[in-house]
Amino acid sequence: MQPTAENIFKSSIAAAHETLTRLDALQPAVGSAADLIVQCLTTGHKMLVYGNGGSAADAADFCTEFACRFDDDRRPYPALNLSSDGSLLTATANDYGFDEVFARQLRAFGSSGDVAIAITTSGNSNNIQHALTTAKELGLGSIALLGRSGGSCTGIANVDLVVPGTSTARIQEAHKFLLHVLCEIAETRLPTS
Repeated sequence: MQPTAENIFKSSIAAAHETLTRLDALQPAVGSAADLIVQCLTTGHKMLVYGNGGSAADAADFCTEFACRFDDDRRPYPALNLSSDGSLLTATANDYGFDEVFARQLRAFGSSGDVAIAITTSGNSNNIQHALTTAKELGLGSIALLGRSGGSCTGIANVDLVVPGTSTARIQEAHKFLLHVLCEIAETRLPTS
């Protein structure tokens, strides 16, 4: 028997609730991630944010919350979505391979004091893992929003925010929640002008 729309809706709410409830264990890591972001932005540096697919869209939204605003009217802060430039991504993928699309941009745009923020629901994206390793080599601060068990990206960043589970949709929703919480925390600490 095919599940009804009502059953899917209710089970999705229950699964989302369960996933979000598990995030309570991440509170210390969220605090550390917020500290990295605030330190970066209050010392004149920038965030370099990246992900694939839906995570690229989440990276775009997160950057917008800083370069424009989240809740309060305040000065803009530099946050670049490394997933957004189609010509740069495709040229890099064509010339150097897809594993290089973010790492090469970190080398081009990153400098000491910047923070690289990786988003991957699987934790196993080769281009994300390569970029996290590159960020470490360059001495950038780094935060990784990971899913499932964290995958091959676990332990490379300064701060890992691992959302356990098996549903990509629920992990991505939790990543969005965590990104918004980081915005809320940072906005209370960032100078408004």
